[in-house]
Amino acid sequence: MLSQDGISANTPLGAALVLGGATFKVWAPLAEAVYLNGAFGGATFESQTDDRLMAKDAFGFWTGFQAGAREGDRYRYWVEGAGSAGYKREPTARELDPATFPNAYAILRGDSTYPWHDAGLVTPDYSAMIVYQAHIGTFATRTQGQSSNLLEVACRAPYLASLGVNVLQPLPVDEQEAKPSMGYGGVDLFSPDFPYVASAADVDRLTPSINAILAAKGFGPLPPGALISAHNQVKALVDLCHIHGIAVVFDVVYNHAGGFAIGNIGDDYCLYYFDRGRNVGNNNDSLYFTDQDRGTGGLAFAMWKTPVRQFLQANAQWYAEELHADGLRYDEISILLSTNQANGWQFCRELTSELRSRWPRLLQNAEFWPGEFADVPNSALPIVAPVTSGGAGFDVVQHDYLRNEIRGAIQAASGGGGGPLPMSGVAAALYPPGYDHAWRTVTCVENHDLVYVGRQLRIAALADPSNHRSWYARSRARVAAGLLLTAPGIPQIFMGQEFLEDKQWDSSPNTQNLIWWAGFEGADKAMSDHWRCTADLIALRRRVQALREDRVNPYYVSNNDRVLAFQRWIDGVGGDVVVVVSLAEFTRSNYRLGMPGPGVWREIFNSDAYDHFPNPWIAGNGGSVVADGPSMHGLPSSAAIVIPANGVLVFAK
Repeated sequence: MLSQDGISANTPLGAALVLGGATFKVWAPLAEAVYLNGAFGGATFESQTDDRLMAKDAFGFWTGFQAGAREGDRYRYWVEGAGSAGYKREPTARELDPATFPNAYAILRGDSTYPWHDAGLVTPDYSAMIVYQAHIGTFATRTQGQSSNLLEVACRAPYLASLGVNVLQPLPVDEQEAKPSMGYGGVDLFSPDFPYVASAADVDRLTPSINAILAAKGFGPLPPGALISAHNQVKALVDLCHIHGIAVVFDVVYNHAGGFAIGNIGDDYCLYYFDRGRNVGNNNDSLYFTDQDRGTGGLAFAMWKTPVRQFLQANAQWYAEELHADGLRYDEISILLSTNQANGWQFCRELTSELRSRWPRLLQNAEFWPGEFADVPNSALPIVAPVTSGGAGFDVVQHDYLRNEIRGAIQAASGGGGGPLPMSGVAAALYPPGYDHAWRTVTCVENHDLVYVGRQLRIAALADPSNHRSWYARSRARVAAGLLLTAPGIPQIFMGQEFLEDKQWDSSPNTQNLIWWAGFEGADKAMSDHWRCTADLIALRRRVQALREDRVNPYYVSNNDRVLAFQRWIDGVGGDVVVVVSLAEFTRSNYRLGMPGPGVWREIFNSDAYDHFPNPWIAGNGGSVVADGPSMHGLPSSAAIVIPANGVLVFAK
């Protein structure tokens, strides 16, 4: 039997390098025997003999110490149970060997082989966050049929910094059953997805670029071989973002795993029936899972089992501790609660409490859609309530109220004409009802679910379905961006949105739906003009504190005129800002609106400037207006304003 040297109650799940070797621990309570196979320290052990047998404790965990094990060694488990016998992959493998998948060896990795440079990062306050959502496999792709990898995305960190976003939120990066994939069918939750891992040739090609990025920030080159491991490639992505002031929030899926719902996934080596118990046709006996699938295509985790909850908690802690994650975006918490009820609620409370106690600034973002299922709360408020008050303890939720109203107004405007538009709907959605802070909600006008191929249109196409580059498309898209980035909440941008990408996206690099980087880089001036508009709006939001605060007063709305005006300010301080939005198809002159005070108000943003930038025919106010009129619309003063067609103006003292 394997030695128990170094094994204790605190031995972590999976493999851990320690002095003289490595410890191994795996949960398989119904297994009759678990053997450790692999190549350790140059010696190969592939027999199911007594010297390879691990020891089982009273809680169903099998443990062992392998002398001589070292970084880069490969291993797997042979599990014998009442239902079957065969190999199983390490559930907590930091990296898997793609050459042997699915009967894969895990690659033994320590947590300290990457030379971090990110000690200077300060995670942005929630109210100051501007999120950029991207899919690793297609974000940096320029060639059809070739997935972009983690290092190519890492090389985009300077681009993201120039745009001004301060949070990168990649879609899930863990190993998936389907390839290519959006990322929501994970089965090996700790190991990077194979298509995202740079090959040795790609590492050689990209290392000079990564070292140049480090050098530009005053750091020396990476040591040779630092980027060979997939584990370190994820770290490099985080590190390069961090040195540019960009936090990284990973997307994780704890409501289900893989595609086990149909039971014939062709992967006998994964978590499914891990201890190889007898399959009697009820997936509740599959160790990690229930028989529940609420439309995910995979089975829900069995949250009533303490080791299952601990396994998922360990995954979240690994992101924070080993990968230096600044937050987690939890997929479909509403499904998690629907399939697990009180046990799911207990899991959420345990998870958020443990993470908050260790990483107080870690953003915990729950995707939760109130009323999605009859057996979950009809309000998201308990989800973001503190655990001490009986809530689930998440910080923020995805929110679709403002998104739906903005998209509805843009779509209505695309019908043309001069009739009324639902500007009052946008006004009502500016502040999320019932929340103590607007930053409790993550808002958007595009995201990975919404504009996936075959679903809804991207903003440029929604704004003018007949011509995605017309003035109507360009100007209405600027209105959507202006509303998103001047409204309360945490704004989120989906990849390509910042430069008017009009194609729905696809997770496959083999389609015609790849981001058109060449267009942004010069082939399409409308794209580079829109990028400048987005970047300037982001800079404005970061520079003007009132735009990041909670307070908003939509004091004027005219559906008939297609005009909306709202006031932003800092509680107890002032710093008032006025945002004026028009979806009218002609410029309005001498349009009198209330203002928060008399005197000169500077026009600090005008979206019309970005059409054929610099727009020689800009409609605006020459840099300022004078509030010299009587009180109007509940404000103490008023000013006559020129409002450009399909335009956004921002005024400040």
